[in-house]
Amino acid sequence: MGWSWKFTLQILPQLLDALKITISATVVSFLIALVGGLLLAFARRSEVKLLSWVTGGFVEFVRSTPPLVQLFFIFYVAPHFGLMLSPFTAGVLGLGIHFSTYLSEVYRAGIDAVPRGQWEAAIALNFSKSQTWMRIILPQAIRPIVPVLGNYLIVMFKETPLLSAITLIELLSQAQIIGSNSFRYLEPITLVGVFFLILSYLSSLLVRRLESRLKINQKGLIN
Repeated sequence: MGWSWKFTLQILPQLLDALKITISATVVSFLIALVGGLLLAFARRSEVKLLSWVTGGFVEFVRSTPPLVQLFFIFYVAPHFGLMLSPFTAGVLGLGIHFSTYLSEVYRAGIDAVPRGQWEAAIALNFSKSQTWMRIILPQAIRPIVPVLGNYLIVMFKETPLLSAITLIELLSQAQIIGSNSFRYLEPITLVGVFFLILSYLSSLLVRRLESRLKINQKGLIN
């Protein structure tokens, strides 16, 4: 059977509803990764050696295991220990934790790029540790890594089909349901690919534009 525009228009509302879930899962998991990555970066830089060592081991463990295995553990194994989570909650938590380990290294790179003189200036001004981080270090560390964070947001968006493995009805799983009910996979699967392509491409353009603006502003500050 060839392409049917009538069938395409018929299934479009269902796919758009599923797309909302996909976008919501992406945004929530990205926020978890942003906060978690920053906390992990702080822990890795801790003067408490045990905390730094444990955090480093956790980061390497999570990065070295597939995210699908982690999602299965959170959703299917955790209930054996009394932790019952909905598919959406388990999904965003799993993706958020997984990518927080990658973002922690991005944060570390940004923090390490801050000139040593900025730390010394904060000490000279008698800033507390919290003031040093919030007013001096983090603003300079985060600014150059914003494009990288944007790229990870796009990657997380494209990883959301993994959530179908834990019964979350996101975009791809909705397309599969439509296909199994109608015995037509051409239209739903193609639309899923088109949605991912368009949104990923538009997001990449925004990230590039943001990167260009940050470079221009940085040059202006230097001049």
